[in-house]
Amino acid sequence: MTAVRLERAHLPAVAALERDCFFEPWSEKALELLLTDDAIGIVCLQEGCVTAYGGMLWAPDEGQITNIAVAPDCRRQGYGQAVLEALIAEARGRNCEQISLEVRESNTAAISLYGKYGFSIAGRRKRFYKAPVEDALVMVLTL
Repeated sequence: MTAVRLERAHLPAVAALERDCFFEPWSEKALELLLTDDAIGIVCLQEGCVTAYGGMLWAPDEGQITNIAVAPDCRRQGYGQAVLEALIAEARGRNCEQISLEVRESNTAAISLYGKYGFSIAGRRKRFYKAPVEDALVMVLTL
């Protein structure tokens, strides 16, 4: 498995992964944001195919993880961990002071992964997610 920076050629596969993983997927056009100076995208490739991806937006001294998605048949194989490690490394390289994200409160696998890397629950966003309606936990990692 290889974690690399998102390239324009990866966008169709990442958009397909979004549709497979999320109720409200980002469009291919929206994902172009991750190719700008205000953000970064990371993809994991296996035999040239996108198996996982993650995105992060930059703010002064902070990174905001937008999404991390792993293809359903590739879960629990370290792809999400590889994406998260690459995003954390990028934030450290930019001298960010913290990284934040929102996660569905029912997504215990993701919450556990984030906790393993030192993220802690800092708050809750009521009814943040739709289809189904669910609260989001706000998690923060201080670097």
